[in-house]
Amino acid sequence: MILFIDAGNTRVKWALLAAEQLANIRSALANATLVLPLSWSHQGSSTHLQIDAISEHLRAHHIEAIYISNVAGERLQQQLQNMLQALAPQSRMHRFVSQASCAGVQNGYANPAQLGSDRFASAIAAHALYPQRPVLVATCGTATTIDAISADGVFIGGMILPGLQLMAQSLAQNTAQLPQIDDPRAIQHMFADHTQQAIINGCIQAQIGAIERAYAEFAKAKNTTPACIISGGAASYLLPHLSLPNTGVQVVTHMEALVLSGLAIVAATELK
Repeated sequence: MILFIDAGNTRVKWALLAAEQLANIRSALANATLVLPLSWSHQGSSTHLQIDAISEHLRAHHIEAIYISNVAGERLQQQLQNMLQALAPQSRMHRFVSQASCAGVQNGYANPAQLGSDRFASAIAAHALYPQRPVLVATCGTATTIDAISADGVFIGGMILPGLQLMAQSLAQNTAQLPQIDDPRAIQHMFADHTQQAIINGCIQAQIGAIERAYAEFAKAKNTTPACIISGGAASYLLPHLSLPNTGVQVVTHMEALVLSGLAIVAATELK
């Protein structure tokens, strides 16, 4: 088995893939027929405080190699490495970091190493899913990132804004008379008649406004209809309100485990 780990700011997601499936991924990449999400053997997630519980799910499996994308800092990285070395001491451990070029994607960041490894892995998965088509990737988690990848596989750049929950919490924490919002829900009416719903409406509109504006500018620059992938824990709150052009081709795809898929693609190109 190959183990893939996406350590984000809030949760640690993981998935297992049989080693022989890497050949199928290589073949699909070569023929531009890759289908996502991948058929994981097992997958799960935990909070940072519960990462030791991951080993209970993995103990029964022989793990040959491990790919980790971690944007949550060195302390968590060390915790993961200690846990995984005890669990699978013979496995090859790869820490995925952003670089100038990987798995068919060129990193257009001014300093390629500065790009978050999760964003780069997502870009790799997005380009593999939509080869020869520009694609916008909006990942809606603790932060919301909106990234543009060209049809020929160049990570052009992107934007980062507070995620839906963080945006609502920030309002409550920094404005004395506004209530705490623990669970941002859907917009009921555009113009709310009470403060809690007004915060929810404003935060959701800010998120979808950023995505729609980015998409419009990207489509205009490329003079075509890009694909748009929406991922992350807050995606389900935003999708019902997202309005992108209907041109007769599929525009929006809701895709989970995008980082894990990107790591699997990297593994398929590196492990022969």
